[in-house]
Amino acid sequence: MKKIIKDLPHYLSLAGILAAGIIGFMVFSYERVFLIAVAIGLALAYVAWGIIHHAIHRDLYLSVVVEYIVVASLGLVVILSLIFQA
Repeated sequence: MKKIIKDLPHYLSLAGILAAGIIGFMVFSYERVFLIAVAIGLALAYVAWGIIHHAIHRDLYLSVVVEYIVVASLGLVVILSLIFQA
């Protein structure tokens, strides 16, 4: 429980990034190019957050970076497939 409370600012910032992405999708729902930009920005922000979070905790390894890139890429593929389906 102490670890969760200690890392709460980190996770709140991640929630803020994801909330900004959701708001971006709602605000720019009329333009496909803006949706793509929001999706790419969201993926990049997620990777950056992960790198910064693990660098602060001094457990940043190449495998962690690759994991964040893979998860962000998979999420980006899903979002882009939904954008281009419509």
